Amino acid sequence: MPEVKSRPCFLTPKKLQPEYPLFVFLPGMDGTGQLLRRQTADLEVAFDVRCFMIPPDDMTSWDGLSVQVVDLIEGELKRNPNRAVYLCGESFGGSLAIKVALRSPQLFNRIILVNPASSFHRRPWLEWTSQLTYLVPARVYHFGALTLLPFLASLGRMLPSDRQELLKTMRSVPPETVLWRLSLVREFDVNETQLCQITQPVLVIGSALDRLLPSMTEAKRLVKILPNAQMVVLPYSGHACLLEADIQLYEIMQAENFLGNSTETVEASVDPLVAGSNP
Repeated sequence: MPEVKSRPCFLTPKKLQPEYPLFVFLPGMDGTGQLLRRQTADLEVAFDVRCFMIPPDDMTSWDGLSVQVVDLIEGELKRNPNRAVYLCGESFGGSLAIKVALRSPQLFNRIILVNPASSFHRRPWLEWTSQLTYLVPARVYHFGALTLLPFLASLGRMLPSDRQELLKTMRSVPPETVLWRLSLVREFDVNETQLCQITQPVLVIGSALDRLLPSMTEAKRLVKILPNAQMVVLPYSGHACLLEADIQLYEIMQAENFLGNSTETVEASVDPLVAGSNP
């Protein structure tokens, strides 16, 4: 894993592709951005990929995180101001994507929400237990990450290496940071009037076997409210669906005609993500 920086930044490929549409990924509560690796190779065929990385000790508010994402995107667009921008958020990042889209709607052409954590308060027991996190000793916390895995992912649909990477990533986030980010999710409040302001095409992806959040209920709700939204159901997937071996986000976007006219399939070399910042 790249050295963590003191403030949020973008993870970028070694080979930048400023002539391609910009694809910005906002990760789950771990904030590392490392769990996008399984999807990166396919996405880089048609996109210039960036992944937002939040340091493990970062305790920034929704507004602060939104400003940082917007600033980073505006920096990237200096290379090619006219290219399309796709914003994708998963879980915690899905909630952040909604906040970012409301802050600077003019930046984005299309938005993808994957099991967004905007459904958090629709699971009362999770909201209640999240408030008790501060009572868990640090030595017990790392063991707890292991017991949480079956709720977070459909483990049988993941490669062993990806299961290990998920567990490692979960354990990399300090308990106090988890508590802070849980408090952000509990406080997340975007009403229907605000959601109606997001007029870009939105692809809402919901996992039918999500044991952590009521993602299907939330996907249906969002599609009814958002003016230009469509829904994709992953019938056998869990919450962390982008880590599953047979789930390819780029293929889903292709199948749903969600690539837009500005995206063409071309041959492109693929490099792993490394830590980067705006030039």
